This record gives sequence, C-alpha cells and structure tokens, in this order.
Amino acid sequence: MAISTVTHVILTGGIGSRLWPLSRKTLPKQYLELFDGESLFEKTVVRNENVSSNMIVVGNIENYKMSNAIMAKFNKPFTHIVEAVPRNTAAAIAFAAFASKAEDILLITPSDHIIDGNDSYTNALNKAIELANQDYLVTFGIKPTKPETGYGYIEFEGENVIAFHEKPDQETAKTYLKKGNYFWNSGLFCFKAGKFLTELEKQEPEVYWASKAVWSANNDGFLDYDLSLNIPSISIDYAVMERSADIKVVPAQFEWSDLGSFESVYDYLVDKGHPIDTNRNIVIGTSLHTTFIGVKNCILIYTVDALMVLQKENSQEVKQVYQQLESIASPLL
Repeated sequence: MAISTVTHVILTGGIGSRLWPLSRKTLPKQYLELFDGESLFEKTVVRNENVSSNMIVVGNIENYKMSNAIMAKFNKPFTHIVEAVPRNTAAAIAFAAFASKAEDILLITPSDHIIDGNDSYTNALNKAIELANQDYLVTFGIKPTKPETGYGYIEFEGENVIAFHEKPDQETAKTYLKKGNYFWNSGLFCFKAGKFLTELEKQEPEVYWASKAVWSANNDGFLDYDLSLNIPSISIDYAVMERSADIKVVPAQFEWSDLGSFESVYDYLVDKGHPIDTNRNIVIGTSLHTTFIGVKNCILIYTVDALMVLQKENSQEVKQVYQQLESIASPLL
C-alpha cells in the first residue's frame, strides 16, 4: 500500500467539560499547553506525521483560529473543515470523507488524547491500514486497567467485534474487566473514505445526504449554518460502527488516555514527575505554597477566576459542575 493514500483526520471539536476550570469554551483541553510544554493537539500531529502524508483538521467556528495557530508551527499543507455548528462525529468524519478520494485511507484521531509507545502505536496503525485496505472499518481497543465507567466498551473475539457497549455502571465495568474480552473504546478509527460513506448511507441515510448537501455548499472549507442544522447529531459509533457487519478491532499495545477526567490527568502528571505530597495530593495551575491536611488523593485546580478541590476518585462529577454553570449561562465557561 502506498503511504500517500493515508490521510490523518484530526477531530478538534469538544470542550473537555470534565476538565473545567482548566478547559473552557474559549480554550478547550486540546489547546492547553499542560503536557510537556506542548498542547495535546500538537502531540497528535507529531505522532501521526510518519504514517500519513495528507492531513485534514475538522473543527468548529469557535476554535479554527487556535487550530490554525498550531498548524502554522508545522508549515505543512492541510485541509481545514470548519463546522458552523457541532453535529457530532458521524457528520464530522463524513465531511473529511467527502473531501477525500474514495480509496484514501482515513486515520481518524481525536486531538485531545495522550499516547505513549511509538513502535507499538505504529505497529497498530499499520495493522489497521492493512485491514482498511481489505474494506474493513477498523476501531482500536484499549485493554482495561480498571473498572472505568467513563468509557464505552468493545466486546471482542480475536479481531472480530461481538458488540459495542455504552458507558457502564461500576458493577458492570467490574464484570467486563473480569471476563477479559472487553476493550475500552478508544475513539480512534481507520477505513477507506468511500467505504465509510457507503456504510453511512446504508445505516444513516439522513446523516449521509444532509452532510453531503452541506459539503457541496462549502465555502473554502467553511460550512453553512442553516444547512448544517438539517444534519442529525449522531456519533460514528451509533451511526456506523455498532451497526456495520464489516468491523474489525485492533488491540492497542500502546499506553493510551483520553485525559477525559482529572483522575487521568492526575495519573499522567504524577507519572511524569509532577510534585506530589506524602498523602498523594497535587496542585495544578499555581506555584502558591499549598498545604493539604487530613486528606488524601486530592487535586487542587487553580485558575485566575476559579478554584476547585476534588477527590481524585470523584473526577467524573466535574461535568455536573459544568452543567450547573451552563444552566445559569455563567461567564466562567
């Protein structure tokens, strides 16, 4: 397979509400330079440079300037698709597929994940590309390390997907972990552009045709607001991956985190040598002297206009704080 047929599609939508107050609408987590002095977006571009020769960035009207600023550092040509209104991942990926040739292999990655292990990552990509060339839609499965309730799961047998499962409760997650044939759903995908569009038209024709109409009317990559409202907001998982008969899963041997909660940020920072006290408490966002007394595994997050203290294990509840602020149209978002 010629390397020139691989296009890296970076999805830059999303706010990262579980990382509030660090992540805001004006500066979502993928643009924060928290991680070795680089943003997650930059890391995403760098780690996929060797396997792809084309690049498509799919974002929205709120973040396209931030994306352009990061892409300017690389001085490489890329296609920028700017959504007028978010319509979820099925439509976002459809736009990238419409912008590509039918035989192009699309490697779909979010812009806000951490992946370590270059060789094992490249090996997984090469395997996925091989399967994509055989007209399979490929997803990447992450071996669970704990009964995580914040991820969807993939039930598998070898390379074959038995079923996709929504985010479970704690007991169900423990059962998945014990059974051993369940992966975390990574949100990484690989397939031919034409194959994806064929499956989308078959499984969700309304999404397909509405997305095609929007793409046909694009103005230098900028998409029309009114036409976009006609697209049902559906994820790629629900629209295609959970319903197609041509799905394969590649097990990921690399270290992966979507940094979707402060618990995963905590684990990442501590692993990288971030200061931690004897009771495993950490501070993010300030060098002010901070003392924790009588508490363990806590995180203090400091920004100029907000302060939050949380128990690491309660990190998923941050989204509720975000939703509460959203309900009162708080300027803190």
